[in-house]
Parts: sequence; structure tokens; C-alpha cells
Amino acid sequence: MKSSKQRWQALTGWDRVSGQWLRRKHFTAQALARIAAHISSSELRHTGELMVAVEGASPTHEHDSHRRALEVFGRLRTWDTPLNTGVLLYLALDKRSIQIIADRGVAAHDSVWADVCSQLQTHFQQGEFIDGVLAAIDAIESVLLVSCPPLPDGQAGHNDLPDAPVLL
Repeated sequence: MKSSKQRWQALTGWDRVSGQWLRRKHFTAQALARIAAHISSSELRHTGELMVAVEGASPTHEHDSHRRALEVFGRLRTWDTPLNTGVLLYLALDKRSIQIIADRGVAAHDSVWADVCSQLQTHFQQGEFIDGVLAAIDAIESVLLVSCPPLPDGQAGHNDLPDAPVLL
């Protein structure tokens, strides 16, 4: 449920401006490289694949963040991994919304993803954007370690999805 402040921001378009500002302030080239390196090193232990998408201003054609996350999941081809183990961490900064979409090869209950989103939301409220995303990546990777097939002994993981966050 939106607060009166959130409704005012959406009505005036201020949410879109603030979302772009948050993206430029916190998701710098250095921060994006840090996130990419973190994803790359964490994916070495399992067959899961993680993508991060950061949207400063959501498109006007889709008002529901979950549906937008599903759209982004498809457009970025997160589902296109050999074992169906792709996971999308979607951040809609203008709507202050966090969504996690996992492919059918990732056996995790929705409540697990809701907990990760809640913890990340707490980090964001404290202004800890990058540290929050890194903590969320660790939490997602711990789920992938348990729910995705392990790598065969001596075999290196194949990176099917890009590690660099996508800015939308």
C-alpha cells in the first residue's frame, strides 16, 4: 500500500526523477564493477546464474513491478540457461520495489526470496545501496548453492549470463 508521499511522488512524476538520481548516485561504474566481480566469484561453486537489473524510471506501460520484473526476466533472456537456473534481482528505484524472479530449475520457496527482498529493502532505507546489493547477492547465492545442481568435481562453471548489472 502506498503512503500519501509515494502517491504524491507518482502523481507529480517526482518518483521517476528520484529513481534516476538514485541510480546515478549509487550505481556508478565502480559500484557496478564491484557487483559484477562479486557475482562472478560467487557463481564458481554451483550451476545457478544471477543477473541484476537496475531501473531508475519504470516504463509507463507497466505499473506493476512484479509484472515488469517478469518482462525484464524474459527480455534479458535470464531463462536461457542450460539447466534453467537463472535468477533475476530486479530493482525499480523509482517505485522502491525489489523483485526476484527465478527460473524453474531453482527450487526455492517464494518466502525465501521475500526475505532477501526485505533485507535489501532495509539496507536501501539506511542508504546502503551497494552493500545491500552485495548482501542480497550473497543471500541469493547461498540459495543457489543449495537448490541448484552442484558442479561436477574438477569442472569449472560455465557463465551463461553476463555478470555485469544491467541498467534499464
